[in-house]
Amino acid sequence: MTVTVCRKEHFNAAHRLHNPAWSEEQNNATFGKCNNPHYHGHNYELIVRLTGEIDPATGYVYDMKRLSDLIKREILDTFDHRNLNLDTEDFRQLNPTAENIAVVIWNRLRPHLEERFALSVTLYETERNFVEYHG
Repeated sequence: MTVTVCRKEHFNAAHRLHNPAWSEEQNNATFGKCNNPHYHGHNYELIVRLTGEIDPATGYVYDMKRLSDLIKREILDTFDHRNLNLDTEDFRQLNPTAENIAVVIWNRLRPHLEERFALSVTLYETERNFVEYHG
């Protein structure tokens, strides 16, 4: 019997969607307002899901306090109130699209979790635009 536990967090960050190999015209045509050279921000909502078996000794799939601490250390302390392009190593050479941010978050969390847990990340960039990554 497997159960999925979820932790929701929020962080605020600025970014610019831009491909330096392209002309300004191509960047503007592809990314529109998101290519603003002065950046723009989002109030991201992050949902981290772990799926696994319930531990009969604790009744937990995973200790939610441990999960909260992991997300704070690996994600919030790194990305919250930052310019993703300028302030983080993760996006110096990687376009910080919602898709890429979700994959980076998954990759930052995965090494800290036992293999027996399936990990999934859902990232809301806006109320209506979100991405999911399952590894």
